[in-house]
Amino acid sequence: MRLLFPDARFDGAPDIEQAVAGKDVVLDIRSADQASAVPKEAWAGCDAILVYNAVYLTADVADMAKRCRIVVRVGVGYDKIDVAAWGQRGIPVCNTPDYGTTDVADMALAMLLSLARGVVSFDEALRADPIGNWKFNLGPAMRRLRGTTFGVVGLGRIGVAAALRAQAFGMRIAFFDPYLPNGTELALNFHRARSLPELLAQSNVISIHAPLTDETRGMIDARAVAAMQPDSLLINTARGPICDLQALHDGLKSGRLAGIGLDVLPQEPPDAQAPLIRAWRAQEPWIKGRVLLSPHAAFYSAAAFEDMRRKSMETAMLFLRDGKLQNCVNSAWLKTVAGRIAAG
Repeated sequence: MRLLFPDARFDGAPDIEQAVAGKDVVLDIRSADQASAVPKEAWAGCDAILVYNAVYLTADVADMAKRCRIVVRVGVGYDKIDVAAWGQRGIPVCNTPDYGTTDVADMALAMLLSLARGVVSFDEALRADPIGNWKFNLGPAMRRLRGTTFGVVGLGRIGVAAALRAQAFGMRIAFFDPYLPNGTELALNFHRARSLPELLAQSNVISIHAPLTDETRGMIDARAVAAMQPDSLLINTARGPICDLQALHDGLKSGRLAGIGLDVLPQEPPDAQAPLIRAWRAQEPWIKGRVLLSPHAAFYSAAAFEDMRRKSMETAMLFLRDGKLQNCVNSAWLKTVAGRIAAG
């Protein structure tokens, strides 16, 4: 049995992967940045593909991987996998949704607290002038959190974890997620909004925890920013293209947004000439202390990274050895294929 890792992003030996797979399984470890850098025979000869987040798994790749029985995303988001194309070929695509739940939720709250309590602003000001800047009012987005509303876009595992953390700070929790059944709000004692504008209008903080889909791409645009309460804070630890950077720039400049924390960007690494990035780097007075950026690192801790590697391998091997499928994200297409086969 052969498992292909086209774009592995770990250093050292694949000891975690081999321990899960067993000695009889061959691990083909590569570090490509695009599918064309992987030889065709590697695609053709693998029984499973475990993909990180560099290589796109398109329909063309699916055509080459004729022996492949399962694709596992080593991570949560699968927007770089054509799940329909793989499903139409009878190949399940699974993700690894639970490895970094607490880490990402921690990052969302860390960004919120850093803005709301001026942590980074104070540190930078004192580094520049520890005597002259010994002042308590240098955090431009500072405010009390207790009694304000923490609005969650996408109440999945991470969204719930972030909301519970915010609730512990005395915040009221509201959410928008049209795919959750009625009663979710009652079970969690949260407030449910039936539309994004309804959520934005009542929230002082917006925290995004939705996947990147055609529906969510560009969701936070100029209209969404205009629908927010004045002086809002926005945190995105989900996927960069959900937010329109120009809309965030304009919202900050107008004062509609008091501050933003972005772990993800539409383009990664960022376009240094994008107006928001340019103003942030230059520390222009109107934006200074109001923007926090991190390099798509919310998921990471040593423990989370080990969990991600181990859990994705367990998903692959459980299917390959026992035929048991978990965390499948293209089951609808698999059922269509099964139906066609059953019908002859």
